[in-house]
Amino acid sequence: MSNSEADSKIISTTNPANGKKIKDYKLMSDGEVNQAIEACHEAFLSWKFVSHKERAEKIRSIGNALQENKEDLVKIIVQEMGKLKRQAESEIDLCSALCEYTAKNGPSQLADEERELPEGGRGLVTYSPIGVVYGIQPWNFPVYQVIRYTIASLMAGNGVLLKHASSVTGSGLKLQEIIKKSGLPQNLFTVLVIDHDQSDDVIGNDLVRGVTLTGSPDAGKHIGKLAGNKLKKAVLELGSNDAYIVLEDADLEVAIKHCVRGRVFNNGETCVAAKRFIVVDKLYDKFKEGFVTKMASLKYGDPNNSDNKLGPIAREDLRKELHEQVEKSVENGAEILCGGEIPEGDGFYYPATVLGNVKPGQPAYDDELFGPVASLIYAKDDEDAMRIANDSRFGLGGGIFSKDEDKAFQLAKEHFDTGMIFINSFGLAQPNMPFGGVKNSGYGREHGGFGVKEFVNVKAIMRL
Repeated sequence: MSNSEADSKIISTTNPANGKKIKDYKLMSDGEVNQAIEACHEAFLSWKFVSHKERAEKIRSIGNALQENKEDLVKIIVQEMGKLKRQAESEIDLCSALCEYTAKNGPSQLADEERELPEGGRGLVTYSPIGVVYGIQPWNFPVYQVIRYTIASLMAGNGVLLKHASSVTGSGLKLQEIIKKSGLPQNLFTVLVIDHDQSDDVIGNDLVRGVTLTGSPDAGKHIGKLAGNKLKKAVLELGSNDAYIVLEDADLEVAIKHCVRGRVFNNGETCVAAKRFIVVDKLYDKFKEGFVTKMASLKYGDPNNSDNKLGPIAREDLRKELHEQVEKSVENGAEILCGGEIPEGDGFYYPATVLGNVKPGQPAYDDELFGPVASLIYAKDDEDAMRIANDSRFGLGGGIFSKDEDKAFQLAKEHFDTGMIFINSFGLAQPNMPFGGVKNSGYGREHGGFGVKEFVNVKAIMRL
C-alpha cells in the first residue's frame, strides 16, 4: 500500500449500544509499518540484555499504570464493545493481577538451569529471547487479550507488536499510550493500525520471529499456515463450544447459578464461556425449569447501567450471524425456550436465549454461538453426558457439576478432552494456571509460567 492509498483508507469504531460512529482512524502506510517493525526490533536489541529483575519491575509498573488509568480504559471498553461497566472494571483488575504475578514469578521461571551431564561435564539450559512477537487480537476483551501475551513476551525479553481488532482500535491506542507512560522503553510495544493484507505481510517480515493469535478457527488456520510457511513459532487461542455437564449428584442450585453466569458473562462473547449445557435424565426437567426461568429474567440494555445483566452484541454483523445460527438450529429441530428474537430499537442487543432439543447437525450443537444463547442437551446418564461433552471438534474449556468433588476432578483429568475444566463453578483466566486448548481450539499455552516460555530459545550450553 502506498502512502497515498493509506491516506485515503480509514477504519471506524462504532458504539454497539446505539449504533453511532465513535471515531475514524487512518491506516498506516506500508512504509510506516516497516519502520515500526524496525524500531521495535531495535528496542528489542537493548531490552534483551536487561536483567529479569529489571524487566519484572517494568512489568509491575505497567500493572500499576493500568490501575491509575482504569477509569479511562473502562470508559473506552464499554463504548467500543458494549461490555458491562462492572465487568470492564474486573478486566482491568485481572490485567493488573497478571502483571503482578508475572513480575513476582517471571524471574524464577526464566532462570538458568544447571545440569550435570552423564559423563561428568557441565550443562546449562538458558531461556533466550527470540525477537519481535506479533499479536493479532480480538475485540471481546480489549485490554486483557493484549496484556495476556504482551506481558509474557516482555518478561521473556522480546519486543511486541499488536494488531488489534479494528472495532476496538481506540482501546489498543489507549493501551499503547498507558504502557509508554509506564516507563517501558520507546517502541518496545507498538500498535499497528493496519488491514488484514498488511497483517499478512507483517508475519512474513524477517524481523518478526513469533506470531500469536486469538480468534476464530478459520483465522487460526490462515495465520498458522502463514507462520508455518515461514517456519515461525505460533500460538493460537481459538473458539470453542464449551460443555458444562450436570451429573446425577450435582447441587442443582449451584449448577443453575454458575451455568447462567457462564453463558451470559461478557454478553456471552467469551471463547471459554459455558455454551452447551448437558444435563442427565435425573435432573434434566428441574434444571431446565430453573435455568430457563433465570435466563428469561435477565435484563439487557445500557452497559453503564448497573441494573442491566447484558449489554449489546459488539457489532451488528455479529448479531446477525448469531441470530442466523439460532434460526438454522430451529429449522433443524431445536426449540426456543426463551428469547430468540432481535429486539426493536437502537443498538445491537440480543436477549438471553435458551434452545432445547439440541442435537448434532444444528449450529447450537456443532458450532460456537458467540452471544447469550445457551444450548440445553439431554443425556441419559453420567457416562452419556461425558460422551456428548467430548463430541466436539473444539477443546478449550468445560465444566462438571457434582457434589463429589474428587470424582469430578478425576473425570476432568481422565476424560475431558479440553485444556481447562471448572468444577462446580465458572471462571475465566487465572494468572497462575495455564490457559489454552486442543483440537480446533488451537495450541500453545499462556499464563501460569507457560506463556513466558512460548517465545524463547531454549538453549543448551555444554562442556563435555
